[in-house]
Amino acid sequence: MTIRLYDTKLRRKVDFTPLVEGKVSMYVCGPTVYNRIHIGNARTFISFDMIRRYLQWRGFDVTFVQNVTDVDDKIIKRANEEGRTAAEVAAEYTEAFIGDMHAAGVQDPDVRPKATEEIPAMIELVQRLIDGGHAYEVDGDVYFAVRSYPAYGGLSGRNIDEMEGGHRELRADGQGLEDRKRDPLDFALWKAAKPGEPSWESPWGSGRPGWHIECSAMSHKYLGLPFDIHGGGSDLAFPHHENERAQSEAAWGCTFANHWMHSGMLQINAEKMSKSLGNFMLLYEVLETTRPAALRMLMLQTHYRSPLDFSEDRLAEADAALTRIENAVRNLDWLASNAVDGAPDVVDAAALGAQVAAAREAFAQAMDDDFNAPAALGAIFTLVGEVNAAVADKSLSVADAEVVTTARDGIVELLAVLGIQLEDDQDEGAAYPPEVIALAADLAGYGGADAMEAVEALLEARALARKEKNWAVADGVRDGLAALGFTIEDTPQGARVSYGA
Repeated sequence: MTIRLYDTKLRRKVDFTPLVEGKVSMYVCGPTVYNRIHIGNARTFISFDMIRRYLQWRGFDVTFVQNVTDVDDKIIKRANEEGRTAAEVAAEYTEAFIGDMHAAGVQDPDVRPKATEEIPAMIELVQRLIDGGHAYEVDGDVYFAVRSYPAYGGLSGRNIDEMEGGHRELRADGQGLEDRKRDPLDFALWKAAKPGEPSWESPWGSGRPGWHIECSAMSHKYLGLPFDIHGGGSDLAFPHHENERAQSEAAWGCTFANHWMHSGMLQINAEKMSKSLGNFMLLYEVLETTRPAALRMLMLQTHYRSPLDFSEDRLAEADAALTRIENAVRNLDWLASNAVDGAPDVVDAAALGAQVAAAREAFAQAMDDDFNAPAALGAIFTLVGEVNAAVADKSLSVADAEVVTTARDGIVELLAVLGIQLEDDQDEGAAYPPEVIALAADLAGYGGADAMEAVEALLEARALARKEKNWAVADGVRDGLAALGFTIEDTPQGARVSYGA
Protein backbone atom coordinates (compact mmCIF):
# COMPACT_ATOMS: atom_id res chain seq x y z
CA MET A 1 0.00 0.00 0.00
CA THR A 2 1.14 3.52 -0.79
CA ILE A 3 0.73 6.41 1.61
CA ARG A 4 -0.87 9.46 0.08
CA LEU A 5 -0.66 12.87 1.70
CA TYR A 6 -2.04 16.28 0.94
CA ASP A 7 0.77 18.59 -0.15
CA THR A 8 -0.04 22.24 0.61
CA LYS A 9 2.22 23.51 -2.16
CA LEU A 10 0.71 21.26 -4.81
CA ARG A 11 -2.81 21.61 -3.39
CA ARG A 12 -3.62 17.96 -3.91
CA LYS A 13 -2.92 14.50 -2.57
CA VAL A 14 0.24 12.84 -3.82
CA ASP A 15 1.98 9.53 -3.32
CA PHE A 16 4.57 9.74 -0.57
CA THR A 17 7.94 8.33 -1.57
CA PRO A 18 10.69 9.19 0.92
CA LEU A 19 14.00 10.48 -0.34
CA VAL A 20 15.78 7.54 1.27
CA GLU A 21 14.00 4.19 1.17
CA GLY A 22 12.75 3.18 4.60
CA LYS A 23 13.58 6.54 6.20
CA VAL A 24 11.56 9.73 6.74
CA SER A 25 13.01 13.13 7.61
CA MET A 26 10.45 15.42 9.20
CA TYR A 27 10.57 18.98 10.56
CA VAL A 28 7.68 20.53 12.48
CA CYS A 29 7.81 24.11 13.72
CA GLY A 30 7.82 24.29 17.50
CA PRO A 31 6.66 26.92 20.00
CA THR A 32 7.76 30.44 20.73
CA VAL A 33 8.23 30.09 24.47
CA TYR A 34 6.72 33.21 26.02
CA ASN A 35 3.66 31.50 27.56
CA ARG A 36 2.03 28.12 28.09
CA ILE A 37 0.68 26.70 24.83
CA HIS A 38 -3.03 26.82 24.05
CA ILE A 39 -5.12 23.94 22.73
CA GLY A 40 -4.86 25.26 19.18
CA ASN A 41 -1.08 24.79 19.38
CA ALA A 42 -1.68 21.39 20.95
CA ARG A 43 -3.87 20.35 18.03
CA THR A 44 -0.93 20.86 15.64
CA PHE A 45 1.53 18.98 17.83
CA ILE A 46 -0.88 16.09 18.45
CA SER A 47 -1.66 15.85 14.72
CA PHE A 48 1.98 15.53 13.69
CA ASP A 49 2.69 13.17 16.58
CA MET A 50 -0.07 10.95 15.18
CA ILE A 51 1.47 11.15 11.70
CA ARG A 52 4.90 10.33 13.05
CA ARG A 53 3.58 7.35 15.04
CA TYR A 54 1.80 5.96 11.99
CA LEU A 55 4.88 6.26 9.80
CA GLN A 56 6.84 4.38 12.44
CA TRP A 57 4.14 1.70 12.63
CA ARG A 58 4.38 1.30 8.88
CA GLY A 59 8.05 0.51 9.34
CA PHE A 60 9.76 3.81 8.53
CA ASP A 61 12.75 5.05 10.48
CA VAL A 62 11.57 8.59 11.24
CA THR A 63 13.91 11.42 12.19
CA PHE A 64 11.72 14.10 13.74
CA VAL A 65 13.09 17.59 14.42
CA GLN A 66 11.19 20.32 16.24
CA ASN A 67 12.70 23.65 17.20
CA VAL A 68 12.14 25.93 20.17
CA THR A 69 12.09 29.66 19.41
CA ASP A 70 13.64 31.05 22.57
CA VAL A 71 14.52 34.55 21.32
CA ASP A 72 11.68 36.66 19.94
CA ASP A 73 9.87 39.98 20.33
CA LYS A 74 7.13 38.36 22.44
CA ILE A 75 9.64 36.81 24.83
CA ILE A 76 11.46 40.13 25.21
CA LYS A 77 8.17 41.97 25.80
CA ARG A 78 7.14 39.54 28.55
CA ALA A 79 10.56 39.72 30.16
CA ASN A 80 10.39 43.52 30.27
CA GLU A 81 6.89 43.40 31.76
CA GLU A 82 7.98 41.01 34.49
CA GLY A 83 11.40 42.49 35.21
CA ARG A 84 13.21 39.34 34.14
CA THR A 85 15.66 38.45 31.43
CA ALA A 86 14.47 36.97 28.15
CA ALA A 87 16.55 33.88 28.92
CA GLU A 88 14.69 33.34 32.20
CA VAL A 89 11.30 33.64 30.51
CA ALA A 90 12.34 31.29 27.69
CA ALA A 91 13.75 28.70 30.11
CA GLU A 92 10.56 28.66 32.19
CA TYR A 93 8.23 28.20 29.25
CA THR A 94 10.47 25.74 27.42
CA GLU A 95 10.30 23.48 30.45
CA ALA A 96 6.54 24.05 30.68
CA PHE A 97 6.08 23.20 27.00
CA ILE A 98 7.95 19.92 27.33
CA GLY A 99 5.87 19.04 30.39
CA ASP A 100 2.64 19.89 28.58
CA MET A 101 3.65 17.71 25.65
CA HIS A 102 4.43 14.79 27.93
CA ALA A 103 1.09 15.26 29.69
CA ALA A 104 -0.69 15.18 26.30
CA GLY A 105 1.10 11.99 25.26
CA VAL A 106 3.20 13.66 22.55
CA GLN A 107 6.56 11.99 21.96
CA ASP A 108 9.78 13.97 22.30
CA PRO A 109 11.40 14.90 18.98
CA ASP A 110 14.65 13.21 18.06
CA VAL A 111 16.25 16.66 18.01
CA ARG A 112 14.93 19.76 19.77
CA PRO A 113 17.28 22.62 18.83
CA LYS A 114 16.94 25.99 20.54
CA ALA A 115 17.35 29.12 18.47
CA THR A 116 19.81 30.70 20.91
CA GLU A 117 22.09 27.68 20.58
CA GLU A 118 22.13 27.77 16.77
CA ILE A 119 23.15 31.39 16.13
CA PRO A 120 26.39 30.52 14.22
CA ALA A 121 24.41 28.47 11.68
CA MET A 122 21.99 31.37 11.20
CA ILE A 123 24.78 33.90 10.72
CA GLU A 124 26.37 31.60 8.14
CA LEU A 125 23.08 31.31 6.27
CA VAL A 126 22.49 35.07 6.29
CA GLN A 127 25.99 35.69 4.93
CA ARG A 128 25.39 33.09 2.23
CA LEU A 129 22.25 34.95 1.17
CA ILE A 130 24.10 38.28 1.07
CA ASP A 131 26.91 36.76 -0.99
CA GLY A 132 24.36 35.34 -3.43
CA GLY A 133 22.61 38.65 -3.94
CA HIS A 134 19.45 37.58 -2.10
CA ALA A 135 19.90 39.77 0.98
CA TYR A 136 21.25 43.18 1.89
CA GLU A 137 22.38 45.02 5.03
CA VAL A 138 21.20 48.44 6.22
CA ASP A 139 22.76 49.87 9.41
CA GLY A 140 23.07 46.48 11.08
CA ASP A 141 19.74 45.08 9.87
CA VAL A 142 19.74 42.44 7.13
CA TYR A 143 16.75 41.89 4.85
CA PHE A 144 15.86 39.15 2.40
CA ALA A 145 15.16 40.53 -1.08
CA VAL A 146 11.89 38.78 -1.83
CA ARG A 147 11.88 39.55 -5.56
CA SER A 148 15.26 37.88 -5.95
CA TYR A 149 13.44 34.57 -5.53
CA PRO A 150 11.01 34.25 -8.48
CA ALA A 151 9.03 31.38 -6.94
CA TYR A 152 7.96 33.44 -3.92
CA GLY A 153 4.27 32.89 -3.17
CA GLY A 154 4.20 29.40 -4.69
CA LEU A 155 3.69 27.63 -1.36
CA SER A 156 0.79 29.74 -0.14
CA GLY A 157 -0.68 30.32 -3.61
CA ARG A 158 -0.20 34.09 -3.60
CA ASN A 159 0.71 36.44 -6.41
CA ILE A 160 3.73 38.49 -5.41
CA ASP A 161 2.46 41.54 -7.29
CA GLU A 162 -0.75 41.52 -5.25
CA MET A 163 0.93 41.19 -1.85
CA GLU A 164 1.38 43.92 0.69
CA GLY A 165 4.07 44.39 3.30
CA GLY A 166 3.47 43.79 6.95
CA HIS A 167 5.12 40.44 7.61
CA ARG A 168 5.89 39.61 11.18
CA GLU A 169 9.26 41.18 12.04
CA LEU A 170 9.33 43.43 9.00
CA ARG A 171 10.27 46.37 11.19
CA ALA A 172 13.80 46.40 12.49
CA ASP A 173 13.01 49.15 15.01
CA GLY A 174 10.10 51.38 15.94
CA GLN A 175 8.65 53.86 13.45
CA GLY A 176 10.11 55.11 10.22
CA LEU A 177 12.57 52.34 9.38
CA GLU A 178 10.42 50.61 6.75
CA ASP A 179 11.60 53.14 4.21
CA ARG A 180 15.10 51.65 4.35
CA LYS A 181 13.92 48.42 2.76
CA ARG A 182 14.21 48.13 -0.98
CA ASP A 183 10.78 46.55 -1.22
CA PRO A 184 7.91 46.52 1.31
CA LEU A 185 7.77 42.71 1.01
CA ASP A 186 11.36 42.20 2.15
CA PHE A 187 11.65 40.64 5.59
CA ALA A 188 14.25 40.68 8.36
CA LEU A 189 16.94 38.02 8.52
CA TRP A 190 19.00 39.77 11.17
CA LYS A 191 17.95 42.59 13.51
CA ALA A 192 20.37 45.17 14.90
CA ALA A 193 20.69 45.17 18.68
CA LYS A 194 18.54 47.47 20.76
CA PRO A 195 19.31 48.44 24.37
CA GLY A 196 18.40 45.78 26.90
CA GLU A 197 17.72 43.05 24.34
CA PRO A 198 19.68 39.81 23.95
CA SER A 199 22.20 40.04 21.13
CA TRP A 200 25.09 38.25 19.46
CA GLU A 201 28.04 39.50 17.46
CA SER A 202 27.84 39.18 13.69
CA PRO A 203 29.54 40.57 10.57
CA TRP A 204 26.84 43.29 10.56
CA GLY A 205 27.28 44.24 14.19
CA SER A 206 25.59 43.09 17.39
CA GLY A 207 22.06 41.80 16.90
CA ARG A 208 19.74 38.82 16.87
CA PRO A 209 18.13 36.62 14.23
CA GLY A 210 14.78 37.25 12.60
CA TRP A 211 12.07 34.68 13.20
CA HIS A 212 12.06 32.96 9.80
CA ILE A 213 15.79 32.30 9.54
CA GLU A 214 15.80 29.98 12.56
CA CYS A 215 13.94 27.05 11.01
CA SER A 216 15.86 27.26 7.73
CA ALA A 217 19.20 27.04 9.52
CA MET A 218 18.16 24.29 11.92
CA SER A 219 16.39 22.04 9.41
CA HIS A 220 19.41 22.28 7.11
CA LYS A 221 21.80 21.44 9.95
CA TYR A 222 19.91 18.46 11.35
CA LEU A 223 18.17 17.00 8.29
CA GLY A 224 20.06 18.29 5.27
CA LEU A 225 18.33 19.46 2.10
CA PRO A 226 16.00 18.46 0.76
CA PHE A 227 14.12 16.63 3.51
CA ASP A 228 10.83 14.77 3.26
CA ILE A 229 8.14 16.62 5.22
CA HIS A 230 7.81 20.09 6.69
CA GLY A 231 4.80 20.53 8.95
CA GLY A 232 3.03 23.09 11.09
CA GLY A 233 -0.27 24.82 11.67
CA SER A 234 -2.07 26.34 8.70
CA ASP A 235 -1.49 29.80 10.17
CA LEU A 236 2.24 29.33 9.47
CA ALA A 237 1.89 28.69 5.75
CA PHE A 238 2.20 32.42 5.13
CA PRO A 239 4.39 34.21 5.80
CA HIS A 240 6.56 31.93 7.94
CA HIS A 241 6.80 28.86 5.74
CA GLU A 242 6.75 30.90 2.55
CA ASN A 243 9.75 32.84 3.84
CA GLU A 244 11.55 29.71 5.06
CA ARG A 245 11.19 28.13 1.64
CA ALA A 246 12.33 31.27 -0.20
CA GLN A 247 15.46 31.93 1.82
CA SER A 248 16.47 28.26 1.97
CA GLU A 249 16.08 27.55 -1.74
CA ALA A 250 17.71 30.87 -2.63
CA ALA A 251 20.69 30.06 -0.41
CA TRP A 252 21.30 26.44 -1.35
CA GLY A 253 19.83 26.24 -4.83
CA CYS A 254 17.79 23.11 -4.23
CA THR A 255 14.36 22.04 -3.00
CA PHE A 256 13.88 22.81 0.69
CA ALA A 257 11.14 20.36 1.71
CA ASN A 258 9.71 17.73 -0.63
CA HIS A 259 6.26 17.95 0.98
CA TRP A 260 4.45 20.61 3.00
CA MET A 261 1.73 19.59 5.44
CA HIS A 262 -0.48 21.86 7.55
CA SER A 263 -3.01 21.14 10.27
CA GLY A 264 -6.33 22.98 10.44
CA MET A 265 -7.28 25.67 12.93
CA LEU A 266 -9.18 25.09 16.16
CA GLN A 267 -12.36 26.93 17.16
CA ILE A 268 -14.16 27.09 20.50
CA ASN A 269 -17.91 26.51 20.18
CA ALA A 270 -17.73 27.50 16.49
CA GLU A 271 -15.90 30.76 17.27
CA LYS A 272 -12.29 31.67 16.67
CA MET A 273 -10.27 31.23 19.85
CA SER A 274 -9.02 34.58 21.11
CA LYS A 275 -8.33 36.38 24.35
CA SER A 276 -10.75 39.15 23.39
CA LEU A 277 -13.64 36.65 23.21
CA GLY A 278 -12.71 35.14 26.55
CA ASN A 279 -12.44 31.62 25.09
CA PHE A 280 -8.66 31.29 25.12
CA MET A 281 -7.86 27.86 26.59
CA LEU A 282 -4.39 26.76 27.65
CA LEU A 283 -3.54 23.09 27.29
CA TYR A 284 -2.44 22.55 30.87
CA GLU A 285 -5.71 24.05 32.16
CA VAL A 286 -7.76 21.69 29.99
CA LEU A 287 -5.73 18.70 31.19
CA GLU A 288 -6.45 19.59 34.81
CA THR A 289 -10.01 18.34 34.29
CA THR A 290 -9.66 16.12 31.22
CA ARG A 291 -7.90 12.85 30.54
CA PRO A 292 -5.17 13.29 27.89
CA ALA A 293 -6.51 10.29 25.97
CA ALA A 294 -9.98 11.87 25.82
CA LEU A 295 -8.58 15.15 24.53
CA ARG A 296 -6.62 13.25 21.90
CA MET A 297 -9.72 11.25 20.97
CA LEU A 298 -11.62 14.49 20.40
CA MET A 299 -8.88 15.98 18.26
CA LEU A 300 -8.46 12.87 16.13
CA GLN A 301 -12.17 12.54 15.47
CA THR A 302 -11.72 15.43 13.02
CA HIS A 303 -9.34 15.10 10.08
CA TYR A 304 -6.09 16.90 10.84
CA ARG A 305 -6.50 19.33 7.90
CA SER A 306 -10.08 20.29 8.73
CA PRO A 307 -11.16 22.99 11.19
CA LEU A 308 -11.79 21.49 14.62
CA ASP A 309 -14.66 22.75 16.75
CA PHE A 310 -13.78 22.28 20.42
CA SER A 311 -16.49 22.30 23.07
CA GLU A 312 -17.09 20.81 26.50
CA ASP A 313 -19.94 18.73 25.05
CA ARG A 314 -17.73 17.27 22.33
CA LEU A 315 -15.00 16.59 24.88
CA ALA A 316 -17.51 14.73 27.08
CA GLU A 317 -18.66 12.69 24.07
CA ALA A 318 -15.05 11.78 23.24
CA ASP A 319 -14.46 10.74 26.84
CA ALA A 320 -17.59 8.57 26.77
CA ALA A 321 -16.45 6.92 23.53
CA LEU A 322 -13.05 6.24 25.07
CA THR A 323 -14.70 4.78 28.18
CA ARG A 324 -16.74 2.39 26.03
CA ILE A 325 -13.54 1.05 24.48
CA GLU A 326 -11.83 0.80 27.87
CA ASN A 327 -14.77 -1.10 29.33
CA ALA A 328 -14.75 -3.48 26.37
CA VAL A 329 -11.02 -4.14 26.79
CA ARG A 330 -11.42 -4.69 30.54
CA ASN A 331 -14.26 -7.10 29.82
CA LEU A 332 -12.08 -9.06 27.43
CA ASP A 333 -9.24 -9.12 29.95
CA TRP A 334 -11.56 -10.38 32.66
CA LEU A 335 -13.11 -13.07 30.48
CA ALA A 336 -9.70 -14.29 29.33
CA SER A 337 -8.27 -14.38 32.85
CA ASN A 338 -11.30 -16.37 34.03
CA ALA A 339 -11.28 -18.93 31.22
CA VAL A 340 -12.69 -22.30 32.23
CA ASP A 341 -10.59 -25.44 31.72
CA GLY A 342 -12.49 -28.02 29.75
CA ALA A 343 -15.26 -25.68 28.67
CA PRO A 344 -16.42 -26.05 25.06
CA ASP A 345 -15.09 -23.59 22.51
CA VAL A 346 -17.94 -21.15 21.87
CA VAL A 347 -16.10 -18.39 20.00
CA ASP A 348 -15.75 -18.69 16.22
CA ALA A 349 -11.98 -18.24 16.18
CA ALA A 350 -11.71 -18.13 12.40
CA ALA A 351 -14.42 -15.48 12.08
CA LEU A 352 -12.97 -13.34 14.87
CA GLY A 353 -9.49 -13.62 13.39
CA ALA A 354 -10.85 -12.49 10.03
CA GLN A 355 -12.55 -9.52 11.70
CA VAL A 356 -9.29 -8.49 13.36
CA ALA A 357 -7.45 -8.74 10.04
CA ALA A 358 -10.18 -6.73 8.30
CA ALA A 359 -9.99 -4.04 10.97
CA ARG A 360 -6.23 -3.72 10.58
CA GLU A 361 -6.64 -3.47 6.81
CA ALA A 362 -9.37 -0.82 7.11
CA PHE A 363 -7.27 1.09 9.64
CA ALA A 364 -4.22 1.09 7.36
CA GLN A 365 -6.26 2.08 4.31
CA ALA A 366 -7.72 5.03 6.20
CA MET A 367 -4.36 6.21 7.49
CA ASP A 368 -2.70 5.71 4.10
CA ASP A 369 -5.26 8.15 2.70
CA ASP A 370 -3.73 11.35 4.09
CA PHE A 371 -3.73 10.08 7.69
CA ASN A 372 -7.50 9.89 7.99
CA ALA A 373 -7.69 9.30 11.74
CA PRO A 374 -11.52 9.63 11.96
CA ALA A 375 -11.94 6.72 9.53
CA ALA A 376 -9.21 4.78 11.34
CA LEU A 377 -11.07 5.25 14.62
CA GLY A 378 -14.19 3.99 12.85
CA ALA A 379 -12.37 0.75 12.01
CA ILE A 380 -11.42 0.36 15.68
CA PHE A 381 -14.98 0.94 16.90
CA THR A 382 -16.27 -1.61 14.39
CA LEU A 383 -13.81 -4.19 15.72
CA VAL A 384 -14.79 -3.43 19.32
CA GLY A 385 -18.44 -4.08 18.45
CA GLU A 386 -17.62 -7.33 16.67
CA VAL A 387 -15.50 -8.63 19.54
CA ASN A 388 -18.18 -7.68 22.08
CA ALA A 389 -20.74 -9.61 20.06
CA ALA A 390 -18.44 -12.63 19.80
CA VAL A 391 -18.10 -12.99 23.59
CA ALA A 392 -21.54 -11.79 24.75
CA ASP A 393 -23.01 -14.05 27.46
CA LYS A 394 -20.34 -16.67 26.89
CA SER A 395 -18.06 -18.60 29.22
CA LEU A 396 -14.66 -18.86 27.54
CA SER A 397 -12.47 -21.90 27.21
CA VAL A 398 -8.70 -21.56 27.31
CA ALA A 399 -8.62 -21.73 23.49
CA ASP A 400 -11.29 -19.04 23.28
CA ALA A 401 -9.29 -16.89 25.68
CA GLU A 402 -6.27 -16.98 23.38
CA VAL A 403 -8.13 -15.72 20.32
CA VAL A 404 -10.04 -13.13 22.35
CA THR A 405 -6.77 -11.86 23.82
CA THR A 406 -5.37 -11.53 20.30
CA ALA A 407 -8.37 -9.43 19.32
CA ARG A 408 -8.05 -7.36 22.48
CA ASP A 409 -4.36 -6.73 21.74
CA GLY A 410 -5.28 -5.62 18.21
CA ILE A 411 -7.63 -2.97 19.57
CA VAL A 412 -5.02 -1.65 21.98
CA GLU A 413 -2.30 -1.68 19.32
CA LEU A 414 -4.29 0.33 16.78
CA LEU A 415 -5.27 2.91 19.38
CA ALA A 416 -1.62 3.23 20.41
CA VAL A 417 -0.68 3.97 16.79
CA LEU A 418 -2.88 7.06 17.15
CA GLY A 419 -1.25 7.82 20.49
CA ILE A 420 -4.37 6.94 22.50
CA GLN A 421 -3.33 5.07 25.62
CA LEU A 422 -6.04 3.22 27.54
CA GLU A 423 -6.19 3.32 31.31
CA ASP A 424 -5.20 -0.01 32.81
CA ASP A 425 -6.77 -1.72 35.80
CA GLN A 426 -4.23 -0.17 38.12
CA ASP A 427 -5.36 3.28 37.00
CA GLU A 428 -8.95 2.26 37.68
CA GLY A 429 -8.05 0.96 41.11
CA ALA A 430 -6.40 4.23 42.00
CA ALA A 431 -9.84 5.85 41.68
CA TYR A 432 -11.54 3.42 44.08
CA PRO A 433 -12.83 5.09 47.25
CA PRO A 434 -10.63 4.41 50.30
CA GLU A 435 -13.77 3.39 52.25
CA VAL A 436 -13.71 0.07 50.41
CA ILE A 437 -10.68 -0.95 52.50
CA ALA A 438 -12.65 -0.53 55.74
CA LEU A 439 -15.58 -2.44 54.22
CA ALA A 440 -13.28 -5.33 53.32
CA ALA A 441 -11.78 -5.33 56.81
CA ASP A 442 -15.28 -5.53 58.31
CA LEU A 443 -16.88 -8.09 55.98
CA ALA A 444 -13.91 -10.09 54.61
CA GLY A 445 -11.25 -9.85 57.30
CA TYR A 446 -8.93 -7.98 54.92
CA GLY A 447 -5.88 -6.54 56.65
CA GLY A 448 -4.14 -4.68 53.82
CA ALA A 449 -4.27 -1.14 52.50
CA ASP A 450 -4.78 -1.64 48.75
CA ALA A 451 -8.23 -0.76 47.37
CA MET A 452 -8.06 -3.24 44.48
CA GLU A 453 -7.04 -6.06 46.82
CA ALA A 454 -9.88 -5.05 49.14
CA VAL A 455 -12.44 -5.42 46.35
CA GLU A 456 -11.04 -8.83 45.41
CA ALA A 457 -11.26 -9.93 49.04
CA LEU A 458 -14.88 -8.83 49.20
CA LEU A 459 -15.76 -10.75 46.05
CA GLU A 460 -14.09 -13.88 47.42
CA ALA A 461 -15.98 -13.48 50.69
CA ARG A 462 -19.25 -13.06 48.80
CA ALA A 463 -18.59 -16.15 46.65
CA LEU A 464 -17.90 -18.23 49.75
CA ALA A 465 -21.00 -16.89 51.49
CA ARG A 466 -23.20 -17.71 48.49
CA LYS A 467 -21.73 -21.23 48.37
CA GLU A 468 -22.54 -21.67 52.06
CA LYS A 469 -25.96 -20.00 51.57
CA ASN A 470 -25.01 -17.32 54.03
CA TRP A 471 -27.18 -14.72 52.33
CA ALA A 472 -26.76 -12.11 55.03
CA VAL A 473 -23.01 -11.86 54.37
CA ALA A 474 -23.44 -12.13 50.57
CA ASP A 475 -26.07 -9.39 50.53
CA GLY A 476 -24.01 -7.28 52.91
CA VAL A 477 -21.06 -7.34 50.51
CA ARG A 478 -23.29 -6.51 47.55
CA ASP A 479 -25.06 -3.68 49.34
CA GLY A 480 -21.87 -2.30 50.84
CA LEU A 481 -20.15 -2.15 47.46
CA ALA A 482 -23.26 -0.64 45.83
CA ALA A 483 -23.31 2.12 48.46
CA LEU A 484 -19.75 3.02 47.46
CA GLY A 485 -20.58 3.16 43.74
CA PHE A 486 -19.65 -0.39 42.67
CA THR A 487 -21.79 -2.73 40.58
CA ILE A 488 -21.55 -6.52 40.84
CA GLU A 489 -22.43 -8.65 37.83
CA ASP A 490 -22.80 -12.43 38.20
CA THR A 491 -21.62 -14.27 35.08
CA PRO A 492 -21.07 -17.93 34.17
CA GLN A 493 -17.40 -17.34 35.01
CA GLY A 494 -18.05 -15.79 38.40
CA ALA A 495 -18.77 -12.36 39.80
CA ARG A 496 -17.17 -9.24 38.37
CA VAL A 497 -17.25 -5.72 39.65
CA SER A 498 -17.20 -2.33 37.95
CA TYR A 499 -16.88 1.09 39.51
CA GLY A 500 -18.49 4.32 38.45
CA ALA A 501 -19.65 2.95 35.08
